[in-house]
Amino acid sequence: MDLDAIKTTVDLEDRHWWFKERRHLIAQELRGLRPGRALDIGAAGGGNTRVLRDHGWTAAAVEYAHEGAVVARQRGVNALQADALALPVGGGLVDLVVAFDVLEHIEDDATVMAEIARILRPGGTFLAAVPCDMTLWSAHDVASGHFRRYTRDTLRDLVAGAGLEIEALWSWNVLLRPVVKLRRRHGEAESANDVEDSGPLVNAALSMIVRAERRLPIKTLPGVSLMLRARAPSH
Repeated sequence: MDLDAIKTTVDLEDRHWWFKERRHLIAQELRGLRPGRALDIGAAGGGNTRVLRDHGWTAAAVEYAHEGAVVARQRGVNALQADALALPVGGGLVDLVVAFDVLEHIEDDATVMAEIARILRPGGTFLAAVPCDMTLWSAHDVASGHFRRYTRDTLRDLVAGAGLEIEALWSWNVLLRPVVKLRRRHGEAESANDVEDSGPLVNAALSMIVRAERRLPIKTLPGVSLMLRARAPSH
């Protein structure tokens, strides 16, 4: 992705319902955590990193692409270009690692998880979001460079295999799953990208739908994404 494309995505990120609700989910998970050092892996333009910073964390964005790190710095975010397979951070130095829509982009996701476990301090927190369910696989996944979509079991095994203790695992974007599934099945030739500017009215309507999930007991039902919170062992 070139610099202009990243800037376009970042501009959309600030107002799109999908990105906005995910920033809310991060903010919600930060409640009760004592601010410290945080890394946002695969941060692109640093939208999620800014949430961490605004909640008192000393946060840095880690981005594989040089262009993404440049845009994050232009937005006032502390950012470094690095490979998640070999994070340039000492062991046990980070209190929080966030990886939203990152693991599916990396073929060797086990090595990334081992790196995350390595840099987390004892008792440190890991927050993740991944796309779920291979029945939703489509041109969008191919165009996005995904290697996989996860199930609860494969995500649980991946994180636990790195030695982290899973505290919560839940579905997100449950209410819109039928729409997404239909679009993935019939709309692949039209567009390979789900996250696009749909106009203010549609954006507001979709925002209302996904925000309704905050109050509904549907986190165990199939969704479009899986969310996870895990902790490094305290000993």
